[in-house]
Order: sequence, then C-alpha cells, then structure tokens
Amino acid sequence: MANKEIILTPEGRQKLVEELEYREGEKHDEIVERIKEARGFGDLSENAEYDAAKEEQSQNESRVNEIRHILATAKVVESGADAHLSVSIGTTVELEDAKGKRMGLTIVGTTETDSINHRISNESPAGMALIGHVVGDQVSFNTPTGKVREYKIVNITR
Repeated sequence: MANKEIILTPEGRQKLVEELEYREGEKHDEIVERIKEARGFGDLSENAEYDAAKEEQSQNESRVNEIRHILATAKVVESGADAHLSVSIGTTVELEDAKGKRMGLTIVGTTETDSINHRISNESPAGMALIGHVVGDQVSFNTPTGKVREYKIVNITR
C-alpha cells in the first residue's frame, strides 16, 4: 500500500475487525484442516488439493496483513453532532438535479465504496465536490465519462 491516508467510518472499521477475526480464526482453521487432509493423499509434488490449500492459505495471510495495516494506519472519522452539518465522510447526502429527481449518496473512505448501495469514496469526483458543502449549496462535478453533473444539496444526515 502506498503512503496514502486511509479513512474509515466507524462501521467500516468494525467490518474490517470482524473480517480479521474470521480470517484469523475460523477461516485459518479450515485451511489448516484442508492442508492436513491433502497431505494424506501422498506425494505433495503432484497433489492439486495440497497446492490449492496452500494457495488459499497464502491469499488469506495476505488479506490478514492488509487488514492489519489498514486498521493500524487508518483514520476513523467519528459522527459529530453539528447543528449545521456539512458533507463529510460518514454523512449521507440527498441531492436533487434540475429536473427534480432525487438521489442519496453516503460518503465513505476508499476501502468502503459500494456503488450498488450508493456508497461513494471521498476521493471520487462526486465525493470531492460534495465534501464541505451544506444544505442548499449547488455542486457540480465531472463524471469519469466527462459529463458535468449539477445538483443541489437538499439534506445531510449522519
């Protein structure tokens, strides 16, 4: 990972903690059991089950190390109780376009993005354009395809 700052919501941090517990516990034990079982098949030089289990072990350990690094270095943004809430990581923003169509987006750190659930990165064009704005502000940004989108912020919640 580069020296880029990683930002997480409290929920995103909790998901990583739970994934780490699973990978270090149950998942690790399953893989160890598969390796033991595969060793019983004999010659390890031509043992596909053993090779697959060792590869899975390697991938699991890699992900464990990645999660540990994220948890050790990430900045967790806490929910605030601002009377005049501005858009920040962890807020959900309701936007309205010129035709009156509304959509909601939740601003999250880069490791938590999920476009299907309208969770966008603070580093995306929309995320960068929205950060710091308040209800009533007009924002515009270029999409990755080059189109300019313009919206009015109609609501912000945590």
